[in-house]
Amino acid sequence: MKASLMSNLSFQLYSARNFNPIGEVFALLSRVGLGHVEGYGGLYEDPKAMRGLLDAHGLAMSSGHFGLDQLRERKATVEAARTIGITDIFCPAIPNDQWKQDENAFNALADELADLGRFYKQEGFGFGWHNHHFEFWPAESGRLPMDIILERAPEIDWEMDVAWVVRGGNDPLEWIERYGNRITAAHVKDLAPEGENADEDGWADVGHGTMDWKAIMAALDQHSRVKHLVLEHDNPADLERFARRSVDGVRAAMEG
Repeated sequence: MKASLMSNLSFQLYSARNFNPIGEVFALLSRVGLGHVEGYGGLYEDPKAMRGLLDAHGLAMSSGHFGLDQLRERKATVEAARTIGITDIFCPAIPNDQWKQDENAFNALADELADLGRFYKQEGFGFGWHNHHFEFWPAESGRLPMDIILERAPEIDWEMDVAWVVRGGNDPLEWIERYGNRITAAHVKDLAPEGENADEDGWADVGHGTMDWKAIMAALDQHSRVKHLVLEHDNPADLERFARRSVDGVRAAMEG
């Protein structure tokens, strides 16, 4: 599995949102040896043009983030995803002002995700949820929103953002063991040591932070169904540095 994952290593384009134009970003990613990218909401305005640009640089957008408002526009999302070539759709988040909700609100979110998941899976896509840290903050009832989502929407997949699990105060290895059969994608990013990389919001290039990626990769290999490993850094100061060092960091973790 590790060899196939390395060949399918992807890049979340949100990491490059401050670096333009997108064609130059695609050229950079091709130069560092990446063949896949993951899209996000602002990139689907002209699906045909996006597909042409990807093709020109030898890239495939194999997975994509679509916000709830986009997912509710089912026909448009299906058409965009098919045109671009996306096979797996993930809902990335809810608005920040909804992060601290009661259990009923998260029940409602899970029910909507379950309904959306049934539709998109019937259309031939993988469909799942991508986490941040707030899903690991207990609701007033004491339950974790992440448990609520996965248990109440049992047919959807999980794109595990491993570093956000840590920032949510949880052990990713425990969650991989518990819910590995739901994990079809993982965001691979690193956390800087406490007090470092303040200009990059405390994130680090993969293999240059505090995350034990050898142990995490071994756990994903053993317990999960992961098929997309997606490099991400929420605020890199140097895009090429992040991309090159992170590809090397993933390779080193897999070789371990």
